Amino acid sequence: MPSITAVFAVPAHVLAVLLLAGPVAASPSAPAVTIPLPGATLPPAAPEVLPVLGADAPVPVAARVATLLAPLVGSPALGRSVSAEVVDVATGTTLFARTPARAAVPASATKILTAAAALGALGPHATLPTRAVTGARAGEIVLVGGGDVMLAPGAGDPSAVQGHAGLGDLADATAASLRRRTATSVTLRLDDTLFTGPAVNPAWQHGDVGGGFVAPVQAVEVTVGVTRPGHPPKPGLPAPRVADPALAAARAFAVLLRARGIAVAPTVTRGAAPAGAELLGEVRSAPVADLVEHDLTDSDNTTAEVLARLVAIAETRPATFTGAGQAVLTRIAALGVPVTGARLAGGSGLGTHTAIPAHTIVRLLVVAADPDHPELRPLLTGLPVAGASGTLADRFAGPALSRGAGAVRAKTGTLTGVSALAGTVVDADGRLLAFAVLADAVPATDPARVALDTVAANLAGCGCRP
Repeated sequence: MPSITAVFAVPAHVLAVLLLAGPVAASPSAPAVTIPLPGATLPPAAPEVLPVLGADAPVPVAARVATLLAPLVGSPALGRSVSAEVVDVATGTTLFARTPARAAVPASATKILTAAAALGALGPHATLPTRAVTGARAGEIVLVGGGDVMLAPGAGDPSAVQGHAGLGDLADATAASLRRRTATSVTLRLDDTLFTGPAVNPAWQHGDVGGGFVAPVQAVEVTVGVTRPGHPPKPGLPAPRVADPALAAARAFAVLLRARGIAVAPTVTRGAAPAGAELLGEVRSAPVADLVEHDLTDSDNTTAEVLARLVAIAETRPATFTGAGQAVLTRIAALGVPVTGARLAGGSGLGTHTAIPAHTIVRLLVVAADPDHPELRPLLTGLPVAGASGTLADRFAGPALSRGAGAVRAKTGTLTGVSALAGTVVDADGRLLAFAVLADAVPATDPARVALDTVAANLAGCGCRP
């Protein structure tokens, strides 16, 4: 692995400014990159640029870190099955480890791997198209999904990630094209063939979909398939979802076309767009970098599954849950990160069929900070900030944990019996550390969360210099 001595080892207040700033804006000269329809070729995206910073903060002493963390990681609240590791980012030195090579159920910490794979395979500037094209028969048009599950029900908001592209805007463009063709009556078909296999993962618990923690994974959806379009779920919280989000989006598109003076047949059926179809209208999602940051910050399971399937397509694997998991691990291994023992049943971490060693996650975080991989920067900037954003907004409160507020950026993970926390922390000396603690036999969720936050807060307060 290349040396990363000059990356991110800066005082906490400087680091906070850099990480909270978000991804570097795309250069005006960067190519316009979109996720293609099947059969097209994806051009390379322009890389993000990472600043190179001095590593002058003292390196923590491993023995002191181990003395601090051993009793915390051994807390009864975390149970008897824990995989943990802490690494100095600038040198790659391991400062603490407890069965780091054991594959543990990571829950939503899986999204760290999915994010890195998507950024590498698709590029941070890639966008996802939703298109309307001509059909195989006269008077037929086809709505073609390109993976955007965050469509706004009406007009899109170019400044937003959720609802960046709007189904209403697509209807405007399509209706205008049809009027130019003097077509005022059409039949609408839905092409959601970009993804294959089941839309619901058999590895998920029944309550995951029914309880609204994820939508069926399809190639086009309005507001991640919620039953109230335009009202996205709050970070980490469930929201009721429709049973067939793609068909619901197509039916909503038909309503929008009718409102614009186009008569649409009452029944919307599925059917692939013909080869050589003419484009009637197109809208595009926010860039993949923004989708990744949203996915990590809000722990959006549906977006994670979509990104993983797009990675599968880029890796010429089936765009299924199995193919997506295999493709993500292929991309992570290509970064030089060890993946021995890891298995992914999709990209979100839902269900207990996914297992990842803490060592894999920590080493990936180190690679993400490497200046040789600037395309991975959104992985770091997308991690929730302790006490401030996303799924960590209401954690690290109170005197015992407040040292971690603002200094910890980490991905949470929670399932029944599983609690995880993985990310970066700036210690009291200004040193950037990467850490992961995966506990997959916890007696109760709330005490386990406090125990994980205690580990990270103590790392933030550690002045473990020589």
